[in-house]
Amino acid sequence: MPLTSADFAAIWLTLQLASLTTVILLIVGTPIALWLAHTRSRFRGPIGAIVALPLVLPPTVIGFYLLLAMGPHGYVGQFTQFLGLGTLTFSFAGLVIGSVIYSMPFVVQPLQNAFTAIGPRPLEVAATLRANRWDTFFTVILPLARPGFITAAILGFAHTVGEFGVVLMIGGNIPEKTRVVSVQIYDHVEALEYAQAHWLAGAMVVFSFLVLLALYSSRKSQTGWS
Repeated sequence: MPLTSADFAAIWLTLQLASLTTVILLIVGTPIALWLAHTRSRFRGPIGAIVALPLVLPPTVIGFYLLLAMGPHGYVGQFTQFLGLGTLTFSFAGLVIGSVIYSMPFVVQPLQNAFTAIGPRPLEVAATLRANRWDTFFTVILPLARPGFITAAILGFAHTVGEFGVVLMIGGNIPEKTRVVSVQIYDHVEALEYAQAHWLAGAMVVFSFLVLLALYSSRKSQTGWS
């Protein structure tokens, strides 16, 4: 059989991680993107740079500092231990936190671009109709920014699936708990199991192609390209 039970377990864990991370990023990233798109605060630049840091920082650097923060002697680790939750390192919850931070710009930036493209006019019209902020968001902003949400969800999910450095630093390599597909491929290569590595790596290539195809197809339908 090309794929082992360990391979399927890694695939299932990766899909769970990517799905949960994408949902959290859409919830957390939407207000951040809205603020960045409309604020005139002097903090817009620094906060935008912080959100975009994972684009330029090596994943191992992010993973290293998260490992320190969530470890038994870090501020986050001490707080979670105080709450009786133990530490978040080498756990699925730790992977989720690391994935949210690492994939943040891939969700926030498409949303920010979509919110900026709406412009002030639709919001001004909604205000003249006495729509409150929630009504304006759900009836004006959300429909107009739908292409941005689709792009953000696809990129956030795909980027999380392809993680390696961050998840390895934070989660280690625990079967059915923190061993995702990228780590499983690494294990196969280390064990010289190139056939199994080929199957998983090939599946990642196909997945990446389908993600990009879906992304470009959605953009084509949204812009009416011929």
